[in-house]
Amino acid sequence: MKEITIGNRRIGSGHPPFVIAEMSGNHNKSLDRALELVKAAARAGAHAFKIQTYTPETMTLNLQSKDFMVAESNALWKGKSLFELYQEAYTPWEWHEQIFDACRALGMIPFSTPFDETSLEFLESLGVDCYKIASFENNDIPLLRKVASKGKPMIISTGMASLGEIEHAVQTITGAGCKEYILLKCTSSYPASPEHSNLNTIPYLRDVFHCQVGLSDHTLGVGAAVASVALGSTVIEKHFTLNREEGGVDSAFSLEPAEFASLVQETDTAWKALGGVSIGPSQEEEKSLQFRRSLYIAKDIKAGEVLTRDNMKVVRPGYGLAPEYYDLLLGKEMKTNLPMGTPLSWDLLL
Repeated sequence: MKEITIGNRRIGSGHPPFVIAEMSGNHNKSLDRALELVKAAARAGAHAFKIQTYTPETMTLNLQSKDFMVAESNALWKGKSLFELYQEAYTPWEWHEQIFDACRALGMIPFSTPFDETSLEFLESLGVDCYKIASFENNDIPLLRKVASKGKPMIISTGMASLGEIEHAVQTITGAGCKEYILLKCTSSYPASPEHSNLNTIPYLRDVFHCQVGLSDHTLGVGAAVASVALGSTVIEKHFTLNREEGGVDSAFSLEPAEFASLVQETDTAWKALGGVSIGPSQEEEKSLQFRRSLYIAKDIKAGEVLTRDNMKVVRPGYGLAPEYYDLLLGKEMKTNLPMGTPLSWDLLL
């Protein structure tokens, strides 16, 4: 599978998972908090920091009619209109440059999700290294075409999309100039349940579209993300907050700094543990071979005596003959006197 480069990071099975901290609206309308989130994400080990670039007006219409109200079944945001939700959650554009500069100074790759042509052109002026397409926009073919025309790597969440819709999106971006793209398995519910995460989709998407595949994870905790690495995920995106108790539009399904640090560490451990196909003792196991079982003299034996079930045993350590020779050795005479604890070898036989 072709590797992809974003900023200074190589993304592919030969590299640790690329872990993205998603701020979304967890800045709670405070630039100081947004910058604290940047610092905390860097300390936690995030490789990239992602924000969202829109205004309420570019997302929806300022209406209170039924179509434009968050469904009552949505526990996180019920009672709000879509316009009110985005008004609360959006990241002011005048903050972007300061946030991006802070990310770069701390060694993280900053980028964003554009939602229309104006946000795309604004992000272009800031020199981002890649673009993210959110699940709710993966069917916005005109937007996909415009983003792809910039020729930068694209990361596309596949939440809610059918296989045909994903194929349409991929054909659109590759036809419009995007040469490198990553698909993210995503369950677009907030929070998402493990039971509905269906991580086995990850290798399926990789095999169908021959691209890097990752996980945009809305579950609580880090278990799903770690499991996804075992299935071939090379990118992990997770919402990030300083403290869930302080609130924020996405705080309920976001990781706090210590949890995010665990995510980075455990996904890296999972990737390292995958290794390759290995049968037989590894180099690290060589020193443990001495503790395998082997054949030893279990009672003092005089020269000429034969081996019996009473004076020969299969025990640890492993310096004697292999246990597979036990039956063959029964009844064999010994050349010399042998004390208990002597490892059996062929040259001791008469």
